[in-house]
Amino acid sequence: MKNQQLQLSLCVSLAAAVVMSAVWVVTTKHQSRQLFVELESLNRERDRLQVDWGRLQLEESTWGTHSRVETLARTRLFLDQPTPQQVLVVTEPAR
Repeated sequence: MKNQQLQLSLCVSLAAAVVMSAVWVVTTKHQSRQLFVELESLNRERDRLQVDWGRLQLEESTWGTHSRVETLARTRLFLDQPTPQQVLVVTEPAR
């Protein structure tokens, strides 16, 4: 009788351990899937931001091109290229 109780308690303990292990596996798998979904979402956001960054860099280089600055200077500020007579070269006096 004592031996049967020991075997029964051992079986119950092992069954409880198996159930706890199964619950832990399911919980871990669920968390893993949630983290993977979050990772994919962050990867998509990173890709979108990379595209935006490239577009902004291109836009910045376009705004700063010499031809654009010259065109704006001529049309908005009414500036022209100085003639050679208007150019004055300034040099630093010798010490």
